[in-house]
Amino acid sequence: KMLEYFLQHILSFSIWLPIAFGVAVLFTANDNKPCVTRWLALAGSIASFLVTIPLYTHFNFADGGFQFQERFLWIASFNINYHLGADGLAVPLILLTSFTTVIVVLSAWEVIEKRVAQYMASFLIMSGLMIACSLIAMLTTLGIVLSLLIEALRFFDRVSPIEFFFGLNWEPQIPIREGQVTAGGAFGAIPVFAGTLLIALIAMLVATPIGLYSATYLTEYAHPRIRAVIKPILELLAGIPTVVYGFFAVLTVAPAMRQFGEMIGMPIAPNSALAAGAVMGIMIIPFISSLSDDAIAAVPRAMRDGSYAMGATKGETITKVLLPAALPGIMGGVLLAVSRAIGETMIVVMAAGIIATLTANPLKPVTTVTVQIVTLLIGDTEFDNPKTLAAFALGLVLFLVTLALNVLALHIVRKYREQYE
Repeated sequence: KMLEYFLQHILSFSIWLPIAFGVAVLFTANDNKPCVTRWLALAGSIASFLVTIPLYTHFNFADGGFQFQERFLWIASFNINYHLGADGLAVPLILLTSFTTVIVVLSAWEVIEKRVAQYMASFLIMSGLMIACSLIAMLTTLGIVLSLLIEALRFFDRVSPIEFFFGLNWEPQIPIREGQVTAGGAFGAIPVFAGTLLIALIAMLVATPIGLYSATYLTEYAHPRIRAVIKPILELLAGIPTVVYGFFAVLTVAPAMRQFGEMIGMPIAPNSALAAGAVMGIMIIPFISSLSDDAIAAVPRAMRDGSYAMGATKGETITKVLLPAALPGIMGGVLLAVSRAIGETMIVVMAAGIIATLTANPLKPVTTVTVQIVTLLIGDTEFDNPKTLAAFALGLVLFLVTLALNVLALHIVRKYREQYE
């Protein structure tokens, strides 16, 4: 009985394996050139199946179906009933089918080995390329952080961190060469931080309402043709070089503000935080408008229709339904725009000046962190004195602030984002 059971399963497997293997080889090799081995494998499999089955299979159609007889051992495979004669032909026929299967496997092995080798080679190459790109990005970020941190620690060895973070006087002009006469040097960075925040605040006061209102208009009110024209023009602002914005600020906006101030009896400095902040706000409008546009457009149509069905007007729908639903995306865009404003350099250099003044008056000149970094590193200087090392301390603070804003933006988007089905 055990021998019959064993032969039964071997036969079922050996009959169907050649043809299944041949079909698999036929359809897995996708080269354009005709593959003789592939067709030989399929032909051999079919021949093995057709020749072997009639030799040891006996079908009885009595009473409309196959009938069981005691002198036969029944085997069921793929819902087809056939039986093996118990007259001594079982072992030779099984050996014949097994031999045919081995021939088919050996003939098709070349195709399978080639396909597997090609797949593994391409997989390894792509995996290695992706891992290398990821490592490059990670190591670059790590290198930037370490370089800033090491040089900043060298600066804090020479200057007290308390003076740097809480000092009110920024005059880093110390003697760096023998015989040079300068002031003693002061590294209180509060005026620099205050100027950076003042200009960024002015820029956001300009960019946020314009960007948000433009996004709302383009999404809810504008005709598709008008949207197709205005939206690319707004996004084009992000592609203009910042030095062009700087020229626009110093040659057009600042003189116009100064003349307007003279007309109303209000003195405005030629280089003012107001001029630099206003032009910077124009520059970052695309950041807010594009992200707000996408966030508002992502709100499901069902929420708009539901609001209208409740009797709300278009304005009420926008203010009470669309904007609250799109708030995470809008806040993310605003925070990213703040990061862009804090890191801007050229507009501030050309329109706001380089004098560190601790003031909240937007009509006076101020400076920013990025401007001071550029100023401290200009010229033939060595990185062994507090003046040049101060640039790395400012850069580290700027990096941490920008990183914190980006992390906060991602946190807001993930925490308050609504999942719509």
